[in-house]
Amino acid sequence: MTYRSLKLALLGTTLIATSALAEDVTLTIESWRNDDLTLWQDQIIPAFEAAHPGIKIQFTPSAPAEYNAVLNSKLDAGSAGDLITCRPFDASLALYEAGHLTDLSGVEAMGNFSDVAKSAWQTDDGAVSFCVPMASVIHGFIYNKDAFNELGIEVPTTEDEFFAALDKIREDGTYVPLAMGTNDQWEAATMGYNNIGPNYWKGEEGRQALISGEQKLTDEVWTAPYATLARWAEYMGDGYEAQTYPDSQNIFTLGRAAIYPAGSWEISGFNAQADFEMGAFKPPVRNAGDTCYISDHTDIGIGMNAATKHPEAAEIFLAWVASPEFAEIFGNALPGFFPLSSTPVELQDPLAKEIVGWREECESTIRSTYQILSRGTPNLENETWGASVAAIKGAKSPEELGAELQEGLSSWYAPHQ
Repeated sequence: MTYRSLKLALLGTTLIATSALAEDVTLTIESWRNDDLTLWQDQIIPAFEAAHPGIKIQFTPSAPAEYNAVLNSKLDAGSAGDLITCRPFDASLALYEAGHLTDLSGVEAMGNFSDVAKSAWQTDDGAVSFCVPMASVIHGFIYNKDAFNELGIEVPTTEDEFFAALDKIREDGTYVPLAMGTNDQWEAATMGYNNIGPNYWKGEEGRQALISGEQKLTDEVWTAPYATLARWAEYMGDGYEAQTYPDSQNIFTLGRAAIYPAGSWEISGFNAQADFEMGAFKPPVRNAGDTCYISDHTDIGIGMNAATKHPEAAEIFLAWVASPEFAEIFGNALPGFFPLSSTPVELQDPLAKEIVGWREECESTIRSTYQILSRGTPNLENETWGASVAAIKGAKSPEELGAELQEGLSSWYAPHQ
């Protein structure tokens, strides 16, 4: 199918778009977002299929922690879906370089995104785009407003206020102060270290300095967040070591915990499951008056499996994902996934509006390990998972963890040698 006819498809000429297809086709989407299956089935897929009757969509997610391994196995076996949900930066770049993702640079609809939005799914030189940007997620804390009102707790803005609130919740004994466990590891890094860390290393300033080699993981700005995480353990409840990610979600939504270290992707599920009013607060700053930094992470895109048997239909779907129509549906069907399309989207969900409003108050950055720094072995992203767990458990000191991580990075990354 030519890009001219693809453009016509974007303009809504469904007949032209689908007439190029010899017969109805079914496209399968691989994803790690197994918690939004119903929303895809009930809202997103019907909207696409209504406008493109010749194409059916199947959304077939895997568990988040298993996705990379499952996807790579399917790709190697030739059994992966037609459309590949893309993690940002290095994980997807590796898939493109291995020949698993198609170059989408010529798709006119890619013009609906800024260079920043596209950068998470491009080659280092920006010459090739291989996934359509879908959304970013923002980190912070979601809290039970009923619990805060009962205990007379004000929303904390500094770390001292944060720990004072945790102390008050613990002393009362009605609620677990922090709903998080360490069993699955990634939460400790994603909702722990990379949630609070940007306030220490000053967001993009520190992240870029680490990439260039100007800063090291042994520097205080990179080790101090581990010391703060170590203080969390006494507030995470009995048995947190065996507590899984779904366990933590349930503990919070059942009203048994007061605060949940969060990614904004939780909003949909929490809205459906919690029967109390929720609020959100951004990562507390170290000292009153400090500039605040948030992890506003380019989280999810979608690309085409280079081995798909239905490239024409896949291109039509990807062009629709790049459209303002999809951004409107996605942003409101999945509150907390903030669309990356250049077309403004009016969000309806109050919690999502509250969180996205932090962009006006704070400096944005992405997770520290995702670009360039996790390409080698040992993988810094995965090593940060283990380090964050070790910090919480008190198994190693922040300085020991920084030294180990730095040794691993230096073993393969030239700017740190």
